[in-house]
Amino acid sequence: MDQSGETTAAPAAETGRVENRDGTLADRYGRMVDYVRLAVTSACNLRCVYCMREEHSVHNPGSELLSRKEIQRLLGVLAGFGVEKVRFTGGEPLLRNDIADLVHDAASIPGIGTVSLTTNGVLLDRYLDSLLAAGLKAVNFSLDTFDRHRYREITRRNLFDRARDNLEMLLGYHEELKIKVNVLLMRGINTAEIRDFVELTRNRPVTVRFMELMPFDDHQIWRTGRFMGYDRILRELQQLYPELQPVRGTATEYYSFTMPGHRGMVAIIPAFTRNFCSRCTRLRITSAGRAISCLYSREGIELLPALRSGADSSEIRRLLYEAVDSKPRDGRHAGGSAVGTSMSEIGG
Repeated sequence: MDQSGETTAAPAAETGRVENRDGTLADRYGRMVDYVRLAVTSACNLRCVYCMREEHSVHNPGSELLSRKEIQRLLGVLAGFGVEKVRFTGGEPLLRNDIADLVHDAASIPGIGTVSLTTNGVLLDRYLDSLLAAGLKAVNFSLDTFDRHRYREITRRNLFDRARDNLEMLLGYHEELKIKVNVLLMRGINTAEIRDFVELTRNRPVTVRFMELMPFDDHQIWRTGRFMGYDRILRELQQLYPELQPVRGTATEYYSFTMPGHRGMVAIIPAFTRNFCSRCTRLRITSAGRAISCLYSREGIELLPALRSGADSSEIRRLLYEAVDSKPRDGRHAGGSAVGTSMSEIGG
């Protein structure tokens, strides 16, 4: 590192990559990548209005999906860089029938300390026991309403009972798993349910995260006035819970709060209005094997051709260096647009 504390990098090669002399995966601004979000499919069993159109077509058929062996190899290389945390996303990752195997593979890699999963929960009852046995440490459960009719309006599917029952099942495992409930708030749709979700934290050590709408919704509702920003979410919470106490959270959950008498916490994820770029330590890999250093990157780095052509680990490392080196200092204000039009194409 230099005197500023930033990672010292070797001169860029013709590809523009930067190799860090200490063997870590850091970008040109000294941000160390220690967390990968890996999508295992772009398919989903819901069609949420803030993510996928009903007619959304899957862009990566089975032949273009990363295989179990390819995922294992990628994670092995990333662990060698110091990546410690892996989150499997989608689409809906439980649509991969080998998801427990993927979790087991990841948890077995030296250096990987935490393997987690983001899911809409519809299929969770089928896999939870095998996921726990495989080494899963944390689950983010996405649910935006406790109202059956509203669930149908948001997801375009009549699967509320399964999602609700599976959330209740999951909450029973709060001593074994770190559990977070993701709630995407939309003005005039589900904002009246804030209290209902906060009450999940009263008797269980879970975190409820209220999230802002993002402009990766397959061109559906981003410009319809449904956006609800951090400031308004905070005002709503303070009106309902005047005793709300701020606490210092992680980079993503920087805006976290506790309440007297509650075992859990509440967080606001200002995914659009606030800038977390200076603290970003993550890399996304799509289910088709594209490494994306930033949600707002115009392009990613294709890993699948190298994986399938028998490239050695040094070539995979070079591509990952190149992906991370392209990470902008400030993604949202860099004038970029995401690789995919839907979050399912980007990776959760």
